[in-house]
Amino acid sequence: MEYDASYKALFSHPEMMADLLAGFVAEPWVQEVDFTTLEPVRGSYVSDDLRKREDDLVWRVRLRESWLYVYLLLEFQSRVDRFMAVRVMTYVGLLYQDLIRRKELAPGLRLPPVVPLVLYNGLPRWRAAAEVAELVAVGPGGLAAYRPQMRYLLIDEGAQLTEALPVMRNLVAALFRLEHSRQPEDVRRVVETLIEWLAAPEQMELRRAFTVWLKRVLLPARLHGVEVPEVADLQEVRSMLAERVIEWTRDWKQQGLEEGRQEGRQEGRQEGRQEGRQEGRQEGQIASARRGVLAALEIRFGRTPLVVQEAVNCIEDLTRLWMLHRHAILAASLEEFAADLEKGNGHREY
Repeated sequence: MEYDASYKALFSHPEMMADLLAGFVAEPWVQEVDFTTLEPVRGSYVSDDLRKREDDLVWRVRLRESWLYVYLLLEFQSRVDRFMAVRVMTYVGLLYQDLIRRKELAPGLRLPPVVPLVLYNGLPRWRAAAEVAELVAVGPGGLAAYRPQMRYLLIDEGAQLTEALPVMRNLVAALFRLEHSRQPEDVRRVVETLIEWLAAPEQMELRRAFTVWLKRVLLPARLHGVEVPEVADLQEVRSMLAERVIEWTRDWKQQGLEEGRQEGRQEGRQEGRQEGRQEGRQEGQIASARRGVLAALEIRFGRTPLVVQEAVNCIEDLTRLWMLHRHAILAASLEEFAADLEKGNGHREY
């Protein structure tokens, strides 16, 4: 998925990982981290039975007062997964196996601690167990002693109040502000800040990663049905926003609402058309219905998270989209709409 790839590209830079830890992990051990030693660890492990596992991102970093490494396993998640703690336990086990297999431990040394980070950007709020022991039955006769113990550290992006995000220079806070932006002017202000923060020549690749994310993820989600021009740098993104996005957004909102209201009447006129023409019209109706749903959400609630936009844009059932359009108008909150969307798309919340 384009979203996952672009997000990975951003967090493949040590500056992003350092700001994630410094700004969003309020635990004492972070104070002992030497951020200058952050380095990526190859994310492909092969378990003993030769099944391959591709992790999202793994970093390691040295503590200030020792040569002990803390491994940071970063798992991206856009849906609530009841058994995330089990997945994390498996990933950490594979990481340990890989360290043992490659003989990276000096004789007599213990395995390094692992901090599994789950970065969640979906709606509704995360409610899955963070400790794997909570998912295992206790059992009689002392069986509780055999329950595994491992937990992950959750960073629930949606639970972060945008206004309360770190005001100092923090690239991850800027990313979260972009995802929570309500108006083109909000996006433009954050882009200008990023241009200032990432002005050094050695930060060119990180500037490019933000540019690609804006071009392929954020702007298409905000400007449905509008072709976003090719941009090669944040400076071009800023210029484009200043010149065209306000007009695009106004036109998109009006067009999406009008087309969404007309879908019901258009369906009856499809009978008797040639099959090829019917298929083309059907695709147009689906695209229009999607825009109608998202426009209604934008007008009602201001900000529509990218995960909700992606879920709507993946729906191919026209009747389902009409129902969602009505719900977007009548829902009491964005969370209520998102819960209905999850259930209707065959996903359960826990």
